[in-house]
Amino acid sequence: MEIQVDDLQSAGVIELLQAHLADMYATSPPESVHALDIDALTHPSITFWCVKNPRGMALGCVAIKQLNETHGEIKSMRTAVAARNQGVATELLLHLLNEVNAEVISS
Repeated sequence: MEIQVDDLQSAGVIELLQAHLADMYATSPPESVHALDIDALTHPSITFWCVKNPRGMALGCVAIKQLNETHGEIKSMRTAVAARNQGVATELLLHLLNEVNAEVISS
């Protein structure tokens, strides 16, 4: 699996995020939905990663919002329905932790 920073422009990523928001609103009270839309995920304080298969299909995503120099918040972690139970979420979370740890060490 290749995980890369994504610009949130491809149709597959947009569909994945739209499904994420639709699911959040379908299963949670409105006041408990804290998922960000695409515009909010493009904020400079947020880094968004996506994993795609070799054909370019979005399999999953994760984002982190930098709250300050020592704190961040995981945002919009999602695995596509077709990619569930294949380790996508585990790989995304490990990637996120590695990136954050590398950033902490370099600062």
